[in-house]
Amino acid sequence: MAFVTVCVTGCSSSTTEGGLPAAPDVLKKAATAMSAVKTVAFSLTTEGNPPIPVKTAEGDLTREGDAKGKIQIMIGALQELEFVLAGDSVYIKGPTGGFQKSMSREQLAALYDPSAVVTAVPVLLSSATGGKIEEVGGAYKVSVTLPGEPLKKIVPGVTGDLPGTLMIDKATSRVTSIDLPLNGGTVKVALTDYDAPVTIEAPAV
Repeated sequence: MAFVTVCVTGCSSSTTEGGLPAAPDVLKKAATAMSAVKTVAFSLTTEGNPPIPVKTAEGDLTREGDAKGKIQIMIGALQELEFVLAGDSVYIKGPTGGFQKSMSREQLAALYDPSAVVTAVPVLLSSATGGKIEEVGGAYKVSVTLPGEPLKKIVPGVTGDLPGTLMIDKATSRVTSIDLPLNGGTVKVALTDYDAPVTIEAPAV
């Protein structure tokens, strides 16, 4: 009996009652896996009317901070823009005309810097708290409380810690999606095409 008690106590940190790994262990492995990511395809979509400035975004991101893609963002009115982030420079293209070198990285960060997603996700995973875990196909579904500081780099406009749901691929420990319920709607961040070849160059202006 004593042996059984010790075994249950010792094993409880690494497995759940259903035989699944404990959520903190899954999150730790995911943080390590995400820290090694070199490139990723990213998308942010919204349903309803969540109180954030970005309505949709998609693009290719690199660990070095380069990025390219499209974004719908409220800047006075809803604007659809193409962006290229190359080195310290930010290039924006509106509905008409070509790309313009428009602002610094520091100015962009005050609005939304999509390239920060690559480095923010491992921090988010390392500092998430709580954790209810389920197995869904080839993934772990982990319900957690997400810390506001790294979260706002992924979903601009959020404040404070918020509940969210992570989908983490069992085979690679990489995050495939983040779902975030907000007042008025929901936000979904999807991450795909890990470490695919990506070429990002400054456009002609």
